[in-house]
Amino acid sequence: MSDPLAPGEDCLLIDTKGRYYLIRLTEGAEFHSHLGRLPHAEIIGAREGSSVVTEKGSRLAVLRPRLFDYILKMKRGAQVVYPKDIGPILVYGDIAPGSRVLEAGTGSGALTMALVRAVGPDGHVVSVDRREDHAEHARRAIERFFGGLPPSLELRVGDVEEMVAGVQPDRIVLDLPQPWDVVDAAADSLQGGGVFCAYVPTVPQMQQTVETLRASGSFIELTSFETLLRTWNVEGRSVRPDHHMVGHTGFVTVARKVLQT
Repeated sequence: MSDPLAPGEDCLLIDTKGRYYLIRLTEGAEFHSHLGRLPHAEIIGAREGSSVVTEKGSRLAVLRPRLFDYILKMKRGAQVVYPKDIGPILVYGDIAPGSRVLEAGTGSGALTMALVRAVGPDGHVVSVDRREDHAEHARRAIERFFGGLPPSLELRVGDVEEMVAGVQPDRIVLDLPQPWDVVDAAADSLQGGGVFCAYVPTVPQMQQTVETLRASGSFIELTSFETLLRTWNVEGRSVRPDHHMVGHTGFVTVARKVLQT
């Protein structure tokens, strides 16, 4: 059985129409919405999965947020990588327990948090951003989700090209406007069999990334793709695609490092 919800935790409230609200539980605070007032005191001490009722009689389910929920609801300093793209990046990038990952840029920290969970306590993630304000915003978001900065994560500010050799990663994951600028450094320092993964929003960026990887002669198994997400409505006999879907957000390009002979 999970521990009761405590002050300082994030809590997800979900109403009967599926709308959800992310709040930080605080002694003496109240949740206010069109559903009515709800003192945090009525949530603190509750078990996850239970429900509470506002002063207007609206019932809300009480849950701890998943990383998915947190990413969609957290405050953003820069554009985030969405969950529909994070999943394929982790799988195609082969991010696993014990992996040593170099990431750039950190942005709002959404992908960073997923990488940290994937590598586990025995892995290590070095996340780099050129902008100090983005790095600081990401730090706050990451500390809020994990309850502190994970020991397996190191946040840096600067140019990732200058850090590849010192990190000696076995995985490189880039969310940068010009990921091709990192290819030479990756070719020199990425371990044999290591994975280079880049996430970009446009076709020209994807094309130049692939052409640079191919021209280096150090990478094989180049794959580029986009992920489209369509949910379905299932209500009795009405089983159909929802009217709205999450279409294009970005292209993922993945390649494997080979040793030169």
